[in-house]
Amino acid sequence: MADESPARPPLSQGFGYGILIGLGLAFAGFMIGTTWALKRYRSELQTSEVFNTAGRTVKSGLVASAVVSSWTWAATLLQSSSVAYRYGISGPFWYASGATVQIILFATLAIELKRRAPNAHTYLEAVRARFGRAAHLVFLTFGLMTNILVTAMLVVGGSAVTESISGVPTEAGCFLIPLGVVLYTIFGGLKATLISDYTHGLVVLIIIFLFAFSAYATNANLGSPGAVWDALVAASERHPVDGNRGGSYLTMQSREGAVFFVINIVGNFGTVFLDNGYYNKAIAASPVDALPGYIMGGLSWFAIPWLCATTMGISALALENNPVFPTYPQRIPEADVTAGLVLPYAARGLLGTGGALASFFLVFFAVTSAYSSELIAVSSIFTYDIYQTYMNPKASGTLLIRMSHAACIGYALFMSAFGVGLYYAGIGMGYLYLMMGCIISSAVIPATLTLLWKDMNWIAAAGSPVLGLACSLTAWLVTSSRDCGDLSVACTGSNYPMLAGNVTALLSPLVFVPVLTYGFGRQNYDWESMKLISRGDDSALIRRASLEPETVHEYRDYTNDEQEQKHLMRAAKIARWMTVAMTLCFLILWPMPLYGSGYIFSKSFFTGWVVVGIIWLFFSTFCVGIYPLWESRSTIAHVTRAIMGDLTGKPIVHGKSSTVEVTEGHSSSTDKEAATKTTKNNEAKIEP
Repeated sequence: MADESPARPPLSQGFGYGILIGLGLAFAGFMIGTTWALKRYRSELQTSEVFNTAGRTVKSGLVASAVVSSWTWAATLLQSSSVAYRYGISGPFWYASGATVQIILFATLAIELKRRAPNAHTYLEAVRARFGRAAHLVFLTFGLMTNILVTAMLVVGGSAVTESISGVPTEAGCFLIPLGVVLYTIFGGLKATLISDYTHGLVVLIIIFLFAFSAYATNANLGSPGAVWDALVAASERHPVDGNRGGSYLTMQSREGAVFFVINIVGNFGTVFLDNGYYNKAIAASPVDALPGYIMGGLSWFAIPWLCATTMGISALALENNPVFPTYPQRIPEADVTAGLVLPYAARGLLGTGGALASFFLVFFAVTSAYSSELIAVSSIFTYDIYQTYMNPKASGTLLIRMSHAACIGYALFMSAFGVGLYYAGIGMGYLYLMMGCIISSAVIPATLTLLWKDMNWIAAAGSPVLGLACSLTAWLVTSSRDCGDLSVACTGSNYPMLAGNVTALLSPLVFVPVLTYGFGRQNYDWESMKLISRGDDSALIRRASLEPETVHEYRDYTNDEQEQKHLMRAAKIARWMTVAMTLCFLILWPMPLYGSGYIFSKSFFTGWVVVGIIWLFFSTFCVGIYPLWESRSTIAHVTRAIMGDLTGKPIVHGKSSTVEVTEGHSSSTDKEAATKTTKNNEAKIEP
């Protein structure tokens, strides 16, 4: 069925609905069961703190898998494959390197947030603690715009692939994709999101391996890196790429690819540094695990778009003149490339109907995992930065959980409707991906300096993002009008208007911040008000569970814990050096010699390029697939024994405190005393 027209999807609508509804609900049931098991056998009480911060005790392996999974959007797989199809071998590298650097740079900001605002639930709370209401409202607006744009890409991209593969209408996909995600997120909070990140990410890695081994080892029409290289040389002769050295798909010297790289790196600063989902992971991590988690996550993520797009985008180029390709004898329509359909077309060309099914699973798991992260990000913003801050400052923990649940449901419904609206407006995932930097990136530098520079005043913090947004929109639309003479979707979505808007958005605060800071007077902030951010009041929930407040991990305050502060200070120094080294490697030392020389890959060089990508993906699998299991081995063993005991009628003492697990290997004396008290409390309660 691989040779069918793309107008006729390779899978039936019934199959598509079955995956969206059946698989979504089945996984939701699995995650709800996991949450129940952790509550029953590990005494993990679902307080407002645990719902939104996972108890602030997550280990590095799970942090790494959460970073990888949250950063693996629909765009990671679909947009990267599209730029590979357009620009050749440079596209995947520019996409991967331009989006990996932000994660590694963000590690520094994550450490600073934990060090300066140890009780914060969102980075917006730190903004309010330092600058007050005006700046808080500005960053609240930019933060929510970031979440909306990211979620819109997930919904629009995932629904487009769903319709292409199974014929399920995009409108239905927009509402059905989030269904199961909302259910397990409401029941399990951030902890359920982190566990789903792990499982979803593992599935994504396995499917990428499947595609890579098919293209480079087993496929009848390709089957080796050398055969792929031959096909790319032939493709370059059939339709050379304007702006590429020699018109070749096998060179890093690509003019349009370089333009995309700048847009990509600028836009992704906003989607990392302003997305509360990434701060959620930092807040959830224990102090000693935040830095290694983010470093492992960033390095592990690099291989996913690099190898996936190098495989799928290049395979589409190699196979599109072969009868097995869905669009044969035509090239993929430009509208489909923009919509991100290169990957599913390539999958069908490689593996027929099985490839279509694999690409469906790949996109479904990538979208739902990242969607869960966005739900928690928005629910924590609504709960702590809107409801508790401006509506009900004395809200109890019970009420805060209810607000978090309501926010998840309300946001999912809003984004489903918004996604349908974008579909009817003709706005695809590729357009949103290029445009997002124009809208949000003017707040990146002020947000970063909020945690790093003591002299920036509230006027600079609140004013520079707004002024930067005005400048970026002007640059974007004026360039569109100059280049095309109109403001159509096609014109405003082209590379050079997007380049002008994105660069202006990110860099304009470099002018506005110092002018406003020194013009209105430096602040000379002492960082103390950030330490006064309080946690939610969950005392009623804890009393109802017959536990003592001091035995519950999230009730202990580490603000003045000298040992933890030493860990964070050391991590901050390492993070700064790591960011400099990794940025030089990914942006200068590796790609620039290849770009400057205009080298066109030989067959042996291309083979080595592919082999490095596959080896790197094995490294990623170890970091985010195997290592988290090893770190959690004691929890897995304990829960398994407890479940078997219940099933065999020989129950054991349940409720081993999560405090013991999360401090294992680096616990303080206070932790051990609290763990002892918790154990005594739990030993008095043997569940039937």
